[in-house]
Amino acid sequence: MGCRICTAKSDLLRLVVVEGPVGFNVVPDPRGRMPGRGASLHPDLACLELAERRRAFPRAFRRAGPLEVGVLRQWLESQQAGS
Repeated sequence: MGCRICTAKSDLLRLVVVEGPVGFNVVPDPRGRMPGRGASLHPDLACLELAERRRAFPRAFRRAGPLEVGVLRQWLESQQAGS
C-alpha cells in the first residue's frame, strides 16, 4: 500500500480499521484474523510514512475522512526496536 512493491503475502502486515473512542484507528492484525476489510503494508516505518503521504489509507479501506495511525506507528516502532 505504501511503497507499492509486490511481495509475498507472508512478508506483509495486514491492517484493519477499528472504531475507537475518538474516531477510526488503523491497527495491525499480525495473525490475520480480525474481522473487516483489510489492507497490507510492509512492516516498516518508511512504508507507513509513504502510505500516509500518498493518503492511501482512506482509499484502501474505502472510508471517507482521516484515519488515525498512532497505534500502528507504535506497534511498528516496538517491532523494529525488538529486532
